[in-house]
Amino acid sequence: MSLPPRRTLPLFGIGEDPGPSFAGLLAATSPAGGAPATGQAEIPGVSHATTTVALRHCDGVLMAGDRRATAGNLISHRSIEKVFPAGRYAGVAIAGAAGPSMEMVRLFQLQLEHYEKVEGQPLSLDGQANQLSQMVRANLTSALQGLVVVPLFAGWDQRRRRGRLFQYDVTGGRYEEQDYAAAGSGSLHAGTVVKLGFRPDLEPTEAADLAISALFQAADEDAATGGPDLVRGIFPVVVNIDSDGYRRLEDSHIEERFRSLLASLEVAADAPDAGRSAGDAS
Repeated sequence: MSLPPRRTLPLFGIGEDPGPSFAGLLAATSPAGGAPATGQAEIPGVSHATTTVALRHCDGVLMAGDRRATAGNLISHRSIEKVFPAGRYAGVAIAGAAGPSMEMVRLFQLQLEHYEKVEGQPLSLDGQANQLSQMVRANLTSALQGLVVVPLFAGWDQRRRRGRLFQYDVTGGRYEEQDYAAAGSGSLHAGTVVKLGFRPDLEPTEAADLAISALFQAADEDAATGGPDLVRGIFPVVVNIDSDGYRRLEDSHIEERFRSLLASLEVAADAPDAGRSAGDAS
C-alpha cells in the first residue's frame, strides 16, 4: 500500500522566494496571479458593516462591534460579526463593505500564520499593523468604486508590555491612537461617547460598559448601527486583549451589562418627571 505524497511548501529559485509574505506566495503559485481582482464594477446592494470601537484600559485594550449589516436602506444581516482574532495577542475589527472586509481579515490571519511557520516566531505587533496597512492599500481601487474597507487593529504588545491600537484610512495610512478609536457610519456618535467617558485608568469592566454605551448611543442616532436585540438575543461582540491574550466576552455577560445600561437610562429619564411631580405637589 503506497502512501500519498507528503505536501510541502513549493520551492523557489534565487530571487523568486516570496519569503514570509502569504500574499506573495499566492501570487507566485496561483495561475490567476493569487490576489483577488480589484477592478470590479460598482455592485449594487453590497452589505456594509458598521460600527466598531476600540479603547485602551489599565490592563490592555478592548474592542467591540455591533452586529448589523445594511444594504442601502435594508438590513441585510442582523448578527454579522465584525471583530476577529489576529494571532493570540491581537484583534482586528472591520467596517465598510462586508465581503471584501471579511476576505481581508481571512487573508490577514493566514498571513500571520504563514509568517510564524516560515520565520519560526510570531510577527511583532508593529509588523502586524504594517501588514494590515499594505492590505488596505491594495484595496484602494475597489475602495474608489465603493467597496471601502476601514479596519481597526489593536493588541497587547509583548515587547512594550502595554495595549496599543491603530486606525486606518482607505489609502492604507496607519495611525496609532493613544486612547481610543472608532470606525464605521456610527463612529462619530460612538467616538463622542467614548471620548466623554474615557479615563486612562479604566478597569476592563468599565471599558466594556463604555464600549457598550457607545454602540447603544450610535444605534440610537445611526440607522446602519444595530443596538441590542433582546428579542432575538443578539448583542455586540466585545473582546478583551491583555497579557493573557485575546478573549471574547460571553453574550450572557454582555446582555447583563446592557440590561444594567437600560435600567440606568430609565432611571435618568424618570428623574425629571419625579422632580416636576414633587414641585407640583408642593
